[in-house]
Amino acid sequence: MKKVVFSFLLMFVFAAYSFVNAQQKQANISFDKLVHDFGKIKEETGGANYKFSFTNTGSEPLIINNVKASCGCTTPDWSKEPVAPGQKGFISVTYNPKGRPGPINKSITVSSNAVEASVMLRITGEVIAKEKTVEDIYPQIMGDVRLKTNHIAFVKIYNTDIKSDTLDIINMSDQPQTITFEQIPAHIALKVVPATLKGKAKGKIIATYDATKQKDWGFIINRIGMLINGVADINNKTLSISATIEENFSKLSEKDKANAPKIEFENMTFDFKQINLGQSVSNAYKFKNTGKSDLIIRKTKASCGCTAITSKENEIIKPGKTGEIQMTFNSTGKKGKQNKTITVITNDPKQATVILKIVGEVIDPNAPAPNVDSKK
Repeated sequence: MKKVVFSFLLMFVFAAYSFVNAQQKQANISFDKLVHDFGKIKEETGGANYKFSFTNTGSEPLIINNVKASCGCTTPDWSKEPVAPGQKGFISVTYNPKGRPGPINKSITVSSNAVEASVMLRITGEVIAKEKTVEDIYPQIMGDVRLKTNHIAFVKIYNTDIKSDTLDIINMSDQPQTITFEQIPAHIALKVVPATLKGKAKGKIIATYDATKQKDWGFIINRIGMLINGVADINNKTLSISATIEENFSKLSEKDKANAPKIEFENMTFDFKQINLGQSVSNAYKFKNTGKSDLIIRKTKASCGCTAITSKENEIIKPGKTGEIQMTFNSTGKKGKQNKTITVITNDPKQATVILKIVGEVIDPNAPAPNVDSKK
C-alpha cells in the first residue's frame, strides 16, 4: 500500500514539475501599466497617442498575434516582429476625439503566444468639446444665407392637424438679404421673420403644415425652391419639408371601433426563393375585410422602383368581401439577397398601416464561379 501511495506522489510531483517547466519555456508578456489616462484633451487637437510598453519575461520569443480595439475611434499598432526573451515591445494606441466630446473609456485586447494569451489594456480621459463656430451651427449654405438644416420634419401628423415649426437662419454677408419661396404647395405656408435680414443678422423661417389640405397618406416630402433677393441657389438646393400623414382615430367611440373595418391578409410575406438576374416575379397578397363597415385602401407604396403595384387607391371593400394587392418585382440590377416592402394604408383603426414583404435571392448565371483553392 505504501508503495502505491509513494508511486502516486511521485507521478504527481513529476507532472507538476513538467507543467512548471513547460510554463517556464513559454513567452510571457509583462506591461509597465495596463491603464493610461489621457486626462483632458481638446476635440480639435486631433488624435491622442500613447505607447504601452511591455517586456518578454519568458524564455521563448513573444509573438503578438492580434490587437483589437473596442471602438473604431481607437487605432492600434504594435511590435510586428517576435520579441526575444528579456527584450521590450510596444502596443501603440491612437484615440480620435473628433465628434466625441465627453468621457473616454475604451479597451484594447492584446492576443499573443504568451502564458496569458489575452491581456486587456484600457485608455481613459475626457474630451473637451470644441467651441462651435457659426459655420458649425448653420451648416447649410444657400447663397449668402446659412441654415441650421435644409429639412423641416413634422414627423407624424393626423389628417385633422395643422402644425408649425421654425428653422433658424443667418445672413453671412454685410448686405440685406430678402428671402422668398417658389412653387409652394397649398398645404404648406412659409414665412420669414424678418422678411429682409440685415447684414450679419439672424432670423427664422416659420413653416405651417395643414394636413387637412393634404389629400395624401403616409410619408410625403415636398422640395421648395428658396430665393435669395429673387435668385435661386446656383446649386439648385431646396428646402425640404416632410410629414407622415395618418388618419385620426382618436375620436372614435367604442361603438365606432366595434363597427370599424378590419383588414386580414392570408400571407404578408412573398418569398420568391431564387430567380435569375433580369427575371420578374409576381404575387397577389389576398386579404379580407372581417370588420363591420367598408374597408378603404387609402394608398399602396413600394419601397423600391423595382416593384410595380397594381391596385386602386380609395378602393372600397365591403364587409365580408375579399381583395388583393398585386405586385411585380423586376430583378434587373438587383443581385443578391432581396428584402423589399409594400406599405398599405387603410381606414382600419387597429391596423391603419400594413407592411407587406418581398424576399428572396437574385443570382447572376453569367457571374464567374468563385475561386476554389484546390490545395489540401
